[in-house]
Amino acid sequence: MADVHTREVRSYNMSRIKNKNTALEMCVRKYLHALGFRYRVHVKELAGRPDIVLPKYNTVLFINGCFWHGHNNCQLFVVPKTDTKKWLDKINKNIENDRNALALLTAEGWKVVVVWECTLKPKLRETTLAGLARLIKENYR
Repeated sequence: MADVHTREVRSYNMSRIKNKNTALEMCVRKYLHALGFRYRVHVKELAGRPDIVLPKYNTVLFINGCFWHGHNNCQLFVVPKTDTKKWLDKINKNIENDRNALALLTAEGWKVVVVWECTLKPKLRETTLAGLARLIKENYR
């Protein structure tokens, strides 16, 4: 099946997708801040430029979109029917970059937490965020 948009429209739509300060990221940041956590965002000096860095807790958070980071067995990760090879190459490169960043950060002594887009959907959001806060605090002890 052909794409429902022209190449130009599809290109424009894709260019509007943000990679920083996304709604999901802002949701997590707002929740953590309300609980008293203080953090830095997008620290370039760290591998993978984590979305949220909690220096006091020696923890970094990545808020990953299920499509862009190839979340296995997730309904939000659907391989496009057009230009499949290009998309799979891009997604696989993202997965490899994620693996490398995780390995480097872990080797440096950081605790790495990945929060997936699907776990921040409205039905799961409160449970996910509460679990995230608990996990960060438990790691601190």
